[in-house]
Formats: sequence, C-alpha cells, structure tokens
Amino acid sequence: MTRSSDRIMRTTNAALRRTRYRLARATDLVDVQLHEYPSYEAYREAQIRYNAKKLDKVWADARTLDEVARIVRGHRGEGPITGICHGARNGFEQGYLSDNHSDFDVIGTDIAPTATQFPRSVVWDFHDARDDWIGKFDFVYSNSLDQAWQPRAALTTWLNQIGPNGVVIVEHTHGHGPGYAGEMDPFGVRPTAFPYVMADWFGHQISVAFWRGEKSGPTRWPDVWLFVLRRNVPEVS
Repeated sequence: MTRSSDRIMRTTNAALRRTRYRLARATDLVDVQLHEYPSYEAYREAQIRYNAKKLDKVWADARTLDEVARIVRGHRGEGPITGICHGARNGFEQGYLSDNHSDFDVIGTDIAPTATQFPRSVVWDFHDARDDWIGKFDFVYSNSLDQAWQPRAALTTWLNQIGPNGVVIVEHTHGHGPGYAGEMDPFGVRPTAFPYVMADWFGHQISVAFWRGEKSGPTRWPDVWLFVLRRNVPEVS
C-alpha cells in the first residue's frame, strides 16, 4: 500500500468511526501472508539491503529478554545455558542475555555481512542447518521469523538445533502479522493464528505454549507474545 492510499484509508475510516464499517487492506482479512521473491538471490539481496537501513535499530527489549531467560531456566534448570539468536542484526539480543544473565552464553546470526562487526555474531542464513549446531543449544530465540522467505524450513532448522529440554522461542507481535508482510519482512501471521499454523506444519512433532506481556522501550507494538516450541521427536522433518 502506498502512502497516499494509506492516508486515504485512514481518512475514510475516521469518517466511518461511528458506523459498523471500515476499509481494510486485503491482507487484513487473512491469517497468513507470504511474500514471493523471484529467486533466493533476490531474497538475500533484499534482506541485506534492509539490514543496512536498520543497522542501528533494536527491536528486542530488556523486559521481554528477561522473560526469555526465565522461560529457558524453567525448562533447562540450573547450570550453564547455551543459546543462539537468529536474525540478530546488531547483536543486541545475545549481548543483553550474556551480559545480564551470568549463566547464559549466547551467540547470534544474521544473513548480512555486517554481522562480523558485532561481538558474538556470525554471518549465517538461519534457514540453513549446520552440522555443529544440531542439538547443541538449550534455546533458540528469534524475533525475526517474519524475515524468513521459507518460514517452515527455518523453524525446522531451529527445532533441530535444540537439545533435550531445549526450547525455541519466537517473539511475535501484531507488527509480525499479514498486514505487514512484504519485501522486507516476507512472512506474516496473526498472533492468534500462530499455534494453528504450527499444528498444520508440524502436527504432534512439537508442542506449543505461549506467554503474553508488554514490551518495554519505544515500540509501537506494546503487546508481545513469546511462543515456546518444544520438540517431541528426535528430529523434526
């Protein structure tokens, strides 16, 4: 949607405020949306380009990451905890968890070459498996599933990266919904539809729980969900 059409929609909806009607984007009427690229190269180029524009921006926040730590300890128990944050851009997530939770040792990935500029970050496409990461981590965390062009493949990879009692934690907001899917963030799903999508993709291979709260810091999406996925089989396919 262009800026002019978005402005027209807002103006019209303001006029319709006292009625039962409103204008909506087509993507507001679906539960899931996936932007299509002509090729993997086009996807990768777009992600690197948008990464450069947002390199100094941070989506993650302290309150939500502290909740991530609490959830992980509840599943993993006491002792050293290893984790990986996918799509971490400038490394805030792994830096915060490692620096503020002494039992956590966390690395991060990003598809963009700029990842090498930040501590604990490696350049990696989070869709791809690495033999040395299979079953290695106590948790995988990401707020970037919306940046996956093949989200089921990405989650399959992440689920197979956790060890016994490990969890995959996906941070999600209304801003990760279908109305915001496009070239920059290709995958969108309504938070209320997320568990149904997981059941459709993985069936009894995984179990799903969630925590809902509010983000701290300057974000236009105060409501946040942490979807907690556990693997029920030796390997998810």
